[in-house]
Amino acid sequence: MPRPRSEKARKAVLAAMRRAIADEGYAAVTIEGLAAEADVSKQTIYRWWPSKAAILGEALLEGEIPGESPARQPTDDLAADLRMWFADVGAHLARPENVALARALIAVSATDPELGAALNRRFAGQTVAWVTERIAAAKDAGQVRPDIDPSVIADQFVALTSYAALLGRAFDTAQAEAVVDTLLHGIAAP
Repeated sequence: MPRPRSEKARKAVLAAMRRAIADEGYAAVTIEGLAAEADVSKQTIYRWWPSKAAILGEALLEGEIPGESPARQPTDDLAADLRMWFADVGAHLARPENVALARALIAVSATDPELGAALNRRFAGQTVAWVTERIAAAKDAGQVRPDIDPSVIADQFVALTSYAALLGRAFDTAQAEAVVDTLLHGIAAP
């Protein structure tokens, strides 16, 4: 059983992880580098966390999220809003360090369900809330069928972006247009 963590040392490791992610990207982060910056031993880190991804997960739950952008204000044009959302995601996933970060978060989510659920709320929560609200507003305006569940659509947006991150590819304009056109065809009010 691991010994209780020193809160000061734990916070130092998590802060080192956040700085390293912001400065170098996930792929460049090493346990050795984290240990040196936090002034703890590698063995201490390995006693406290099973992997680099687990450190990342905990660090991001407690700190700022690198590259996080605020949700866009919706317009009256649902299609344009959804295309813009995909353009923002595409630009984010065009950066290799963001793909590496997303993959690491998916990995830690798969190996630690509790941490994964917390990370999902933190990372996907903004997307789920924005898409759900945007689809609900379109539904209220009569643009979307009344039987559509906006949260189901929001989950599909998260799934699409997670899949893109796993494959290491961004959404280009043509893909975004196709996804939005297909989605709107399926949910549009008669």
